[in-house]
Amino acid sequence: MTSGIHHITLIARKVQANVDFYVGFLGLHLVKRTGGYEDPNQLHLFYGDASGSPGSLVSFLIWEDGSPGRVGHGQPSEIAFAIPPESIGYWMTRALQFHIQATGPAQEFGEPVLRLKDPDGVIVKLVGTNALAEPAPWAGRDIPETDAIRRLRGATVLTEKSEDTARFLQNHFGYAETGATESIRRLTSRSGDVIDVRDAGGFWSAAPGTGTIDHIAFRAPDEATVLAVRADLEQEQAGATNAHDRKYFFSLYVREPGGSLCELATDGPGFTVDEAPDALGTTLFLPPHLAGDLTATLVRLPQFAMPGEPRVPQRDLPFIHRFYRPEKANDRTFVLLHGSGGNEIDMLPFGHQLDPRATLLGVRGRSTEEGFPRWFRRFSMTKFDQQDIRAEAEAFVAFVAGTREGYGLDLEKTVFIGYSNGANLLAAVLLLHPGSIRNVVLMRAMAALDDTPEPDLTGTKVLMLTGKDDPYGKHAPELKSALGDSGANFEAIDLDIGHGIGVEDIAVIRPWLTESGL
Repeated sequence: MTSGIHHITLIARKVQANVDFYVGFLGLHLVKRTGGYEDPNQLHLFYGDASGSPGSLVSFLIWEDGSPGRVGHGQPSEIAFAIPPESIGYWMTRALQFHIQATGPAQEFGEPVLRLKDPDGVIVKLVGTNALAEPAPWAGRDIPETDAIRRLRGATVLTEKSEDTARFLQNHFGYAETGATESIRRLTSRSGDVIDVRDAGGFWSAAPGTGTIDHIAFRAPDEATVLAVRADLEQEQAGATNAHDRKYFFSLYVREPGGSLCELATDGPGFTVDEAPDALGTTLFLPPHLAGDLTATLVRLPQFAMPGEPRVPQRDLPFIHRFYRPEKANDRTFVLLHGSGGNEIDMLPFGHQLDPRATLLGVRGRSTEEGFPRWFRRFSMTKFDQQDIRAEAEAFVAFVAGTREGYGLDLEKTVFIGYSNGANLLAAVLLLHPGSIRNVVLMRAMAALDDTPEPDLTGTKVLMLTGKDDPYGKHAPELKSALGDSGANFEAIDLDIGHGIGVEDIAVIRPWLTESGL
């Protein structure tokens, strides 16, 4: 059977920083970009050599603004790339030029190793070695081919069961033990790459999240081999084994005795099945089950630019947010606030459906309830923490000021659209900070403030949409009255709908935008 690493998959928090490091600094080739097979909101990127050869590949699941994980036993902890031994000095100099901290070189199993960390804190080793074949070296735009990364050298796995883990990898993935230290067993494949099995007894356990390595995929020549290994694993009662057709390879997932997730993936058909070799990585592909909802899926995925290309703005502001600019944008911007339990991407498809050429800014509430985002705390379904409402409304006003400077938003052309809890937050901002936002759509809003101010909202345009069958609709009249008496250009419409949002809202909002000159 074919032996060695097929690819290693990691989890990243910021796509642009990830691309800048792995393409811009390391000089790897972006060979494939797809939507996530398991999560439609997830971007999946593959980097590798010129042809995307098995053994050269690292892939990233982009959990944009996702929670950090924890490195521990039951998980890989380091990845390593092979470079020519004489290129260590070149990479030390390059790290200094890119302001990336590097330690070493130090000797590991007789090879010089330079240690770096990627933007999420994953340890990335550059190993000087001639022990590997070079399928199709890829030289980045500013990296000489003589110094370019060749392919993966290997990975380190943390385990409390080092003997069992090593035996499992040897029995099922074609590795043999070729070296050892007091805490590490070095396993080498016939392809020449290595897995270092590190004894992590007494260390804490791993937790999934950004900045961690999700799994290591090993090579198989064909689907028949994968299925044969699956049969062996089932006979050994090795635990759940799941096989999947990933279009570019057929694969099997299983956990080794120490808990790390392993994959066995076929070498073919490869990444050129849907892209020409000279166009690899230039088109976004979606799994078949997502293709029917193409627009909604695309708008949820984070945007990025390749090194040297114009890039989407990125700003650190008080609220986690997602900025989306369509290819042919007009001068209209929607700032979108989700309902209870949503996040910054939930409302993006709605905004895109409302106007496909509008720039979108989805924002995530900072309060949480049982792990789900909200805009402010609540004591019951209709009783809210008044101090928290006021604090978060003030913070949101600061966020709006930051968007003007950071993204160049014209507030006269910016429309704030909130749903449910997000609409309640926008209503509080209107009442507590008059003039800070001027064009507002409130969907399924209710009165959240106990003491309703009486602001002067002259010059502010507000559309309030209430569902006739919304169980919370009975709490809307007080807010309607306050906004109606505020001097705002206020319109309230009751729709034949419940608490959800949909085409009924769009049918009303579109003409309102036009009539309001927005």
